[in-house]
Amino acid sequence: MFVKAGGLALVALGLDPIFLTRAAYAVKRRTGPANRTKTLVCLFQRGAVDGLNMVVPHGDPFYYRERPRIAIPRPGAAFGALDLDGHFGLHPVLAPLKPLYDNGSLAIVHAVGSPEATRSHFDAQDYMESGTPGLKSTRDGWLNRYLAARHAREHQETPFRGVAIGPQLPRALRGSAPALAIDNLQAFGLRAPEPARDRLTRAFEELYQGSATGLVATSSEEAFEAVKMLKALNPQRYQPANGAQYPPGPLGRSLRQIAQLIKADLGLEIAFADVGGWDTHVNQGATEGQLAARLTEFGRALAAFTQDLGERMADVVVLTMSEFGRTVAENGNVGTDHGHATAMFVLGGGVRGGRVYGDWPTLDPAKRFEGRDLAVTTDFRDLFSEVVTRHLGAADPRAVFPGYANPKARGVIPG
Repeated sequence: MFVKAGGLALVALGLDPIFLTRAAYAVKRRTGPANRTKTLVCLFQRGAVDGLNMVVPHGDPFYYRERPRIAIPRPGAAFGALDLDGHFGLHPVLAPLKPLYDNGSLAIVHAVGSPEATRSHFDAQDYMESGTPGLKSTRDGWLNRYLAARHAREHQETPFRGVAIGPQLPRALRGSAPALAIDNLQAFGLRAPEPARDRLTRAFEELYQGSATGLVATSSEEAFEAVKMLKALNPQRYQPANGAQYPPGPLGRSLRQIAQLIKADLGLEIAFADVGGWDTHVNQGATEGQLAARLTEFGRALAAFTQDLGERMADVVVLTMSEFGRTVAENGNVGTDHGHATAMFVLGGGVRGGRVYGDWPTLDPAKRFEGRDLAVTTDFRDLFSEVVTRHLGAADPRAVFPGYANPKARGVIPG
């Protein structure tokens, strides 16, 4: 069953919209630090981010040989990489994230990706979201399997355990457990002007009155009552705090809304947001250009999110992901083509940061995947399993990643 009204998309597989009423009880119960929920925020960099320019292996001599026009200058040069450990550095526009690395709340995993060799965006994204690389028959996503396996009895306590910011539910959150897709949190009344609230009211009334939905009137009334109760929450509590300033753009808006949901104490365990624009085949640029523009918003948005939540980041982990990386060598269009391994960020108060994790395979042509790409030395399921077990508390990662029996923890999150 899929219900869409105004800026709100509600997906509840196997449940009646009456489940929204339980949000009211969640609001009352989940207050105070003792009742805070551990939250995982997943950011999908769709299009395959160039991990070699995002987290620069400036200590690998092949990097500069293969990228004469798009390489990020060495640390110490004008607009050079921000050195992390003598071998790796951040793209200079990611300067807002450097203090988080230095204070130990940001970890980076390099040469991470899927064991599946596909260079298809569609297939690689599907495998990463299903959590079963190479297997197309998997119906549900790994985040939904977590929701189904972990605290199954809580499905009826709050509908806000799994939330995607966007117009539709991503593959990773589809499955038997209830999850929400929220295109615009203002439709709930948080910072929404009166005309928007009026449109939402009319949308619910038009949806349920006289429509062939198979829903009884009492269900629609209770669902709408839950939305009204959410709107009754004090909007000032959810403004960006601690001087945080989110950048304009989709990612800044998404992270701002996720922060609002976390601060509202609705029992949010999984949040998901997409950020596109990483498929840089042409005119990728180096310290300026297409990739630098995307990374600028990326770094500023993550830094603002961390500043906004403040002490609440102790209960939050942000995990970034991308379906694959880019080729080691730049192409004839001053860009990069579809590759294999990339870099992923893990950010949060419980993260053992200040390190670049993973086994670096070098960019030596003899060590590259298929002679052209950074090889995968960390299966993405190893990293994802570590996050769901050590941060979220899942007892058995095999329930989340079926067919993957022995994930190897990197120690990004203390065990």
